[in-house]
Amino acid sequence: MNFKEFETAEKLRGGYYTPADLATFLVRWVSRRSPERTLEPSCGDGVFFEAMEATGLPGEIVGFELDEKEASKSQERAQSLGLSNVDIRASDFLGWALAAMDNKAERFDAVVGNPPFIRYQYLPPLFQERAQAIFDRLGCKFTKHTNAWVSFILASFELLRPGGRLAMVVPAEIIHVMHAQSLRTYLGANARRLVVVDPEELWFDGTLQGAVLLLVEKKARATDHAEGLGMYPVRGRDFLQLDPEDVFNAPQSINGKTVEGKWTRALLAPSTRELLDELIEANLARRFDDVADVDVGIVTGANKFFLVADETVRRFGLQKWAYPMFGRSEHCPGIVYDDEQHRANASSGKPTNFIWFTDTSVERTKAGKEYIEQGRRESLHTRYKCRIRSPWYAVPSVYSTEVGMLKRSHDTPRLILNRIGAYTTDTAYRIRAKEGPAEQLVYSFLNGLTALSAELEGRHYGGGVLELVPSEIEKLLLPPPSRVTPKVDELDKAVRTMPMDAVLALQTKRVLGEVGLSDAEQDELLSGWQRLRNRRHRVSTEAA
Repeated sequence: MNFKEFETAEKLRGGYYTPADLATFLVRWVSRRSPERTLEPSCGDGVFFEAMEATGLPGEIVGFELDEKEASKSQERAQSLGLSNVDIRASDFLGWALAAMDNKAERFDAVVGNPPFIRYQYLPPLFQERAQAIFDRLGCKFTKHTNAWVSFILASFELLRPGGRLAMVVPAEIIHVMHAQSLRTYLGANARRLVVVDPEELWFDGTLQGAVLLLVEKKARATDHAEGLGMYPVRGRDFLQLDPEDVFNAPQSINGKTVEGKWTRALLAPSTRELLDELIEANLARRFDDVADVDVGIVTGANKFFLVADETVRRFGLQKWAYPMFGRSEHCPGIVYDDEQHRANASSGKPTNFIWFTDTSVERTKAGKEYIEQGRRESLHTRYKCRIRSPWYAVPSVYSTEVGMLKRSHDTPRLILNRIGAYTTDTAYRIRAKEGPAEQLVYSFLNGLTALSAELEGRHYGGGVLELVPSEIEKLLLPPPSRVTPKVDELDKAVRTMPMDAVLALQTKRVLGEVGLSDAEQDELLSGWQRLRNRRHRVSTEAA
């Protein structure tokens, strides 16, 4: 978890400024409508004003910037450029927007900008309230994981006149994060057409945060047909020399489930999307929730205290309360966790012991009391998860399952056959098969269909690691496990010794071939997975 006190001032105010060439491209696009009034809801130091001057953007320009120093820079830049029709307001845009929604005179023909990338928990309480109020006002579902940029886009789009245009630089996570689902649904319902310009490279120096260009045209009338979403992948910046109108009109629009849910489906070839739908219809692709239950791992509230290496167990005499555990990728190089793997982890000094104190009787022993006192000296009893339970060191919901799954993965997620009943922390999930043996579920899970499904349902942030939460795991597609003959030990060896691309190709042939998919269908799914995995890792299409 990231804590506010460890973040940079730039990150806390969401200050990643737009490169001039990207700003010019966006302004060129909205200029095609000759806007009488343009909104810039987070103008920073005024980089978009140079683009507005260069393109001769007509009409009035209203800009907002909460930071007074940056607002002054914006005003000075506008004046130095000879822009006399610019009104810079050093105030909170969201607070103003809530009032402006009631004032029909406060409407705009165009919106351009780069909204602040600030996590909800880093916003001051008043701004948190206003961010949520925007959602409530528009009838959108709100979550406290929501980033500030989502509220900025919702408010800006609502203040557009019918037929108006919004052109913004936004985080690439708009395509897949759960907290942006309300925004995706809202735009899908109210936009005539929307296009995402999706680059292979990072546009912001010094950050792992990917960004895209969002081009949205609002419906002229509520009854107008919504064309849906178009994806426009780019490599390099040559596209900036094109007519933005041509870029906006180029992609084939996709509607229905693609726009209503995550937009990752739009990154696939039409033939891949069609194949997925066909497999679901033919019951050759089942939802994970149909064949297994998933639950979070053990939440300790202080993993360094409760998850320890053998040396700590020996030093404090904790053998009575020590149980085998795994919870990190280095614990599980294959798909089987057994006594041999556990011993190998322990001998290399990894934390392989879960310390489980069930009640206060531990304090009547010298060893247990000493260890608990050390935890108090480190103020662990004041941490949220610890202080809300009594006693603070008695971890609840302790049980193990035959199958585990790590929350994050580099190439593709895999299930772990837990042969020794080891416990798992909240960096992993506990999974029970609903039908058939656990071996069948673990073996059938690793294939091109499920790997592609994980890319579609999961999310990723800076660094390109794929993450899945239980609600996303439940939606994963996998072939019917009962139709697959498991060879778990053979697969375990392959995962330990072969590159994952090679393992997945082999498993796709074995598993999907066994349930009746043709070689061409197998290749289609693998190609789709590679396409999305490489995008997540930011591997060039030339290198792929």
